[in-house]
Amino acid sequence: MKKLLAMLLCIAMVLTLGSALAEDGKVHITYSYWGTPEEAAATQAVIDTYNASQDGVVVELETIPNEQYTATLQSRAIAGTLPDCGIMNENGVLDFAANGLLADVSGMYEGKDSQPLEAVTFKEGGTTPVAYSGCAETLILYYNKDMFDAAGIAYPPSKVEDAWSWDEFIDVAKQLTIDVNGKHPTEEGFDPDNITQYGCVVDNWTWQLEVWAHSNGGRWFSEDGTECVINSPETIESIQKVADLTLVEHVQPLYLGLADEGIIRSVASGTVAMATGGAWNMGTCMSTSGINFGIGVLPYMKEKVTLTTAGPQVVFSQSKHLKEAMDFIAWYTQEENSWNLIETGVWMPLLQKYYEEGEAMDTWLKDEDFPVKDYDMAKSVLVDYTNAAATPTCWYYTPHTSEFIDMLRSVLSPVWTGEQTAEQAINDNFDALAETITDF
Repeated sequence: MKKLLAMLLCIAMVLTLGSALAEDGKVHITYSYWGTPEEAAATQAVIDTYNASQDGVVVELETIPNEQYTATLQSRAIAGTLPDCGIMNENGVLDFAANGLLADVSGMYEGKDSQPLEAVTFKEGGTTPVAYSGCAETLILYYNKDMFDAAGIAYPPSKVEDAWSWDEFIDVAKQLTIDVNGKHPTEEGFDPDNITQYGCVVDNWTWQLEVWAHSNGGRWFSEDGTECVINSPETIESIQKVADLTLVEHVQPLYLGLADEGIIRSVASGTVAMATGGAWNMGTCMSTSGINFGIGVLPYMKEKVTLTTAGPQVVFSQSKHLKEAMDFIAWYTQEENSWNLIETGVWMPLLQKYYEEGEAMDTWLKDEDFPVKDYDMAKSVLVDYTNAAATPTCWYYTPHTSEFIDMLRSVLSPVWTGEQTAEQAINDNFDALAETITDF
């Protein structure tokens, strides 16, 4: 079936879309997107600005749910009805590029004063750039300042050199976990079945778990993306440590990792003291949650690591309006033209200069609308941490990760409930997991 899909994707390249001009005499192109209502509103505002800036092109926003995004684009590729351009789920980029479904954007930053961060550049074979993320995002730690103040505990560190070890993180989480009788997990009589405040959530939305493999000295895939190595002892141990936050330490609520809502169900809900999540959550939910929140660096197992990711802005090769679509994407990916997404904390800037040059950095972090008002905290977590500890998520260099991650999500479900250990689940399913990146 995978080989048939690949063949159909190639055949679909010859199919065409629509007519040349609409009745208003303008070229209409579609830009596909996923995200929360807040993200969609911000994106629409950027598109409105573009539409008002010239007379020949109208960009129309098409929203597709995140969970269905890659599958929807795959179906539409076969039907020859892909949008003209859009953001993509990261896990589908290398597959689309290999099948000729993405237009060449390799020259997009030629002659520019700065280049995209290396950690958000998609590379075929681990070396050849085929797409660039439209922004940069990292995994960070969110926390409820009021809960820490009530417990008399110092806030999580914002500097990478001060990052908590995994054991230190668990110790603090225990102090912040409270049952109905006001007891903590370290106290006699603690009731793990009746917890009113949890100390932490380490998001087990599947792709985010990769950061702990790196942190524990393991990997999901070899550096060139050709071999699955998720069965290494270090990687298996990292998964078990996350599960044990619920099963053994009683500091984290049970969750099966079936939806991308870790921050929403934890710190933003007012029921959890601290949680891991993407930097985009500053703008998508935390700034409107009413929670007095702060941000910090992730704890670490052996190595201090954060993952980088963000959907690339691409032009689909099926478009009949490649020039217009390319012009829009080139315009859209300039920070000044999507600044409302950056200043509100939904996006982190893409270009290196915003992480290296003081003036560019200040335009971002000192913007009056930026949701984290503590400049030193923001710089430490979003700039210094990115420079020191960022590593690309596997889909930047490994093909077919969509199939791998979907399967891994199912494989790990019994680990979160304690029905299987991580070692049992991974070893029992390793051959099938490994085949997802080779049998295509």
